[in-house]
Amino acid sequence: MSNMHERKRESEHPYLTGNFAPVTKTHSLTQCAYTGIIPRELVGGQYVRNGGNPVSNTDLGRDAHWFDGDGMLAGVLFKRSPSDPERAVPYFVNKYILTDVCLSSFENATLKTPILPSITTLVNPASSLFVIIFRIFRSMFLVLLSHLPGSQHTIKRISVANTGVLFHDGRALATCESGPPIRIQLPELDTVGWYDGSNVEGETRPTEAGNKMPDVFGGTGLFSWMREWTTGHPKIDPETGELLLFHCNFLAPYVHYSVIPPEHSRSPDSTLTRLLNAPVPGCSGGKMMHDFGVSRTHTVILDLPLTLTPFNLLKNRPIVSYDPDKPARFGVFPRRDPARVKWFETSGCCIFHTANTWDDVDSTGNITAINLLTCRLTSASLVFSAGNLTPPPHPNRKEPLERRPMSFFAKYDEDEALADVEKIPTHERMPLLAPKNIFKEDTAIISSNAPPISTDDEEQCRLYYYRFSLTSPTPTITHQYALSTIPFEFPTTNPAHEMSSARYIYGCSTSNASFGAALGKATKINVLVKIDVQTLLARGEQSPPKSITGCIDTRSIATIISSNGEHDGNDPITAFETPHNWFAQEARFVPRDNPVSEDDGYLLFYAFDEAQMDSYGECGEDASGELWVLDARRMQDVVARVRLPQRVPYGLHGNWFSEGQIGAQREVEKVREMLSPKEGRVRSAMVGALG
Repeated sequence: MSNMHERKRESEHPYLTGNFAPVTKTHSLTQCAYTGIIPRELVGGQYVRNGGNPVSNTDLGRDAHWFDGDGMLAGVLFKRSPSDPERAVPYFVNKYILTDVCLSSFENATLKTPILPSITTLVNPASSLFVIIFRIFRSMFLVLLSHLPGSQHTIKRISVANTGVLFHDGRALATCESGPPIRIQLPELDTVGWYDGSNVEGETRPTEAGNKMPDVFGGTGLFSWMREWTTGHPKIDPETGELLLFHCNFLAPYVHYSVIPPEHSRSPDSTLTRLLNAPVPGCSGGKMMHDFGVSRTHTVILDLPLTLTPFNLLKNRPIVSYDPDKPARFGVFPRRDPARVKWFETSGCCIFHTANTWDDVDSTGNITAINLLTCRLTSASLVFSAGNLTPPPHPNRKEPLERRPMSFFAKYDEDEALADVEKIPTHERMPLLAPKNIFKEDTAIISSNAPPISTDDEEQCRLYYYRFSLTSPTPTITHQYALSTIPFEFPTTNPAHEMSSARYIYGCSTSNASFGAALGKATKINVLVKIDVQTLLARGEQSPPKSITGCIDTRSIATIISSNGEHDGNDPITAFETPHNWFAQEARFVPRDNPVSEDDGYLLFYAFDEAQMDSYGECGEDASGELWVLDARRMQDVVARVRLPQRVPYGLHGNWFSEGQIGAQREVEKVREMLSPKEGRVRSAMVGALG
């Protein structure tokens, strides 16, 4: 290995290398080869997944975080065959989401680092006040520069729209916490424009009576631009078609809330009403809120001890900071009445994804409790590890007898007698966080620099159950414990059951002992898990686990994998393990036509073979990925594999769009177009000087 290559490896960032590295090529709809049989339920529909793919990434020594990056959509359209309309021909397409920030990045080709500060910079305790202020003012200057004459596109909103994608009322919308949703046109994945709660830029608008201005996210006023920041996980009611979302910022009242009924496809006799920007009283401050829970009748806001506010700098703390001594607070209120919120408190934790929310109803029809299933983490380690930072120790840390990689979910307080639930031989081709000096010996990659993976026994992330009583004199959480000890993240369920009591929850896991306390590591998924929630909760009622630290099913993932098929389908936890060197991404459930059960359907997910990487853990330009279709009932059979023309980097959240939804999209007058680099010596010099 040459000295030049050694220096190159020294400067690279783990979240900009391997299959985390961004791709630079985009495709219009490109036909793909496939093996197996494409289910007829997929014919005419499209699977689309979102994720960060930074435009400005030439400075590989910079701060970078897995949650950073300009949004890029990667989709597979199952187009009807011209010769046989009942048969699908898959087509791949991937395109940048042309946000204001993305367009400005393409315009300013001399940028070496992104326009916005990295989350790593904001969360790193070692970041000096000068560095943070410089990064913020650099962003402000670049935004201001886009408003001056000669700029091709003005930065009006700072969202990179790299988190999720959903469909509501004739629109596909991409999401991110730092701005409102932005509309995408299916199936080509072109960017239309920002959705303000009423209209979309570039969309054909109906004639409005009078000159009345419609209500929009954020309302009016000096700080309206902050109040339109929208969760990355809006919810769609499968029965009413309503869009439910919240808006979080760092000024009181901190959280606002909106409910938007469908208009394009609603029935004439619908009595649903709009609710925009309603404050949720009682929130304790500016927080990093990623998700929330919604049942048929109630909404649950998660006020957790993970703060996100520039006011932390006044306390000599990072802008993003976790305070384990503060409680986790859950605000539960009727769907259209946030003023009636009740706050429930318990021990601190972090939650980034909810799995299911449902009502308990008594014999007279009264709502007696709200139930919530979440992916609960016992610390904020993922925020640090996903930025290549060493996580701080958990406050209840127990020094291990030997230093070794530990799982997200190694064990609870009462699990002392259990063996390490995931300690089985690893088959990863490369570690998640590539060390600075590595070499290849046969197929093993040797590290001289341990990555920042937590060795803390207290670090866990498990599918967890809360029950909030609405009949107690004071807000009381009657149930709180884990369903299983196995790692569990990126949940999905049958969309028809998302706001009712779903029996089955699917999620991502790993059989690898080096899983580590990092959500970034969770993308190195080699196991998909199916959990029979109702069966496990029934067991929990018969033999209640210890509150907070208890668990119903204490088997390891290795035991569950080895017992697949041995219990005649009665095992409440089943798992699908990918082949050697293959790693999956978040899956999305698609039901069969006329299903015989709730789990009668398919899981769609991208997969990548890391055997394509070179000896330094890098992907060549010819590396390619696949889309797999897994039978969700048996959790054993991959019924179809679509070969893609290029790889899809490990990313975030995807969704399924039916043929009917694609055909029912609202009309579009124009879409956004990619910009070419702007000529101009003075401008280029100014941008280049900022790095």
